[in-house]
Amino acid sequence: MLTLLAADPEAQERVGRELALVTPAQAIIYLHGDLGAGKTTLARGFLKGLGYEGAVKSPTYTLLEPYELGERAVYHFDLYRLADPGELEYLGLRDLLQSEAVLLFEWPEQGKGELPPADLALFIEMQGEGRRLRLQPGSERGRGIIQRLNRRITCGSCKTPKSPLP
Repeated sequence: MLTLLAADPEAQERVGRELALVTPAQAIIYLHGDLGAGKTTLARGFLKGLGYEGAVKSPTYTLLEPYELGERAVYHFDLYRLADPGELEYLGLRDLLQSEAVLLFEWPEQGKGELPPADLALFIEMQGEGRRLRLQPGSERGRGIIQRLNRRITCGSCKTPKSPLP
C-alpha cells in the first residue's frame, strides 16, 4: 500500500498524471471516495498524463466516457447512478474487459458482483482542503503500478515520498 497527501485539487490532478505514466495499457482501477472527494479530478489528471487535452467531465449520467489516446484506450465509468449491476452488460463491459485498455471505475461498489477485481484500488479521503490518497494493490499488476509510482515520487518528480505534492 502507498499513501500520498495532495494539498489541493491541482496536486491531486498531478497524482493522476503520475499514475497514468506508470500504468500499463491494460488495468482496472477503482476510485473510492465520498461525493466531492475528487475522483473525477484524479481521472482528469490520469487522462492529461496520457496527453488528452479536452475537457474531462464526470460521466454521471452517461455512466461511461471512452477516450482513445493514440495507441492507448481509457474507459472512465461513473457508477453512482447505476440502478442494477446487471446494467453493466448493456454498457459493453464484457467486451471492454477483453480489450487492451485502462478501465477507471468511480463508485465501483455500485457494480458489485459484476465488476472484476481491481488491479489497483485508490481510496480518496478528505483532509481539510487536501486529500489523503491510499493506493492498495489487488494484483501483481497493481503492485507493479504502486512500485513504479513510488519510485517516480521518491526520485524527484514530487517533494517527499509521504507528502509528495505541494
